[in-house]
Amino acid sequence: MLRFILMRLLQAIPVLLVVITVTFFLVRLAPGGPFSAEKAVPAEVLKALEARYHLDQPVINQYLSYLGDLAHGDFGPSFKYPGRSVNEMIAAGLPATAELGLYAMCFALLIGASAGIIAALKPNTAQDYIPMSTAMLGICMPSFLLGPLLMLVFGVWLEWVPVSGWGDIPGDKILPALTLASGYTAYIARLSRGGMLEVMSQDYIRTARAKGLPEWKVVLKHGLRGGMIPVIAFIGPAFAGLLSGSFVVETIFQIPGLGRFYVQAAFNRDYTMIMGTTVLFATLIILFNLLADIVAVWLNPRLRDLYRSGGA
Repeated sequence: MLRFILMRLLQAIPVLLVVITVTFFLVRLAPGGPFSAEKAVPAEVLKALEARYHLDQPVINQYLSYLGDLAHGDFGPSFKYPGRSVNEMIAAGLPATAELGLYAMCFALLIGASAGIIAALKPNTAQDYIPMSTAMLGICMPSFLLGPLLMLVFGVWLEWVPVSGWGDIPGDKILPALTLASGYTAYIARLSRGGMLEVMSQDYIRTARAKGLPEWKVVLKHGLRGGMIPVIAFIGPAFAGLLSGSFVVETIFQIPGLGRFYVQAAFNRDYTMIMGTTVLFATLIILFNLLADIVAVWLNPRLRDLYRSGGA
């Protein structure tokens, strides 16, 4: 297992370097700059600003300087918020984004896994078709459409929950979490259905039933361990996706998370903020993928034997 983890970490280094390099040069190829959207300033002031943030240097020098700062954990100063560093802004917005992602993942696992298990117990019946059709709808409906619909129905018409805010009014975290979780709930439902269908047809399941075990014990004790492996493998990238893809939901529901800074940085050409959030999200995606792989190997004896023998 240690060899497996070290190999994945070594593979992650060039991947992260490619992400940093591509993002760095792409943001500088975009039209405009961090100071071009401001009201016209004298050329001397603009020159001083560029010198202050080292934008007057060749791009390759800026890139090497950024890599040096990044190696020390410094994302640099924000171009649009004087006196604030990117590290400070990430530290301010990440807790709300992480909390939103955690709630969304809980909703997705609870609803998606339950729907998939229920559908797998009676395939090709109404008990299968209804949750899977609903799951397909969740995959097809984007969050920027689902969010306003939930706000209209449950916030405006029924007045059950607030439509905006974060931690100010009881229940104001329900709609954002459901909106963010919808697509992942659908994927988890389909993955859990497929995994359970495969496991429930195995010989040891038939043996357990032949011994007279109740169906609920067969499903919960013998079926879930193997049937949930595809879901567990999906949790890592899903949680990373929830964190990195929450900016639309945060904008709709006015949540003070990291996604808000990311959107504003894109509009403002705040190079360091764009780079900082991109590097953070890329690191989280790599980390959660690694954790999901570790759990999958731990749960699946065949994968453990494969890595012990050096076959992967």
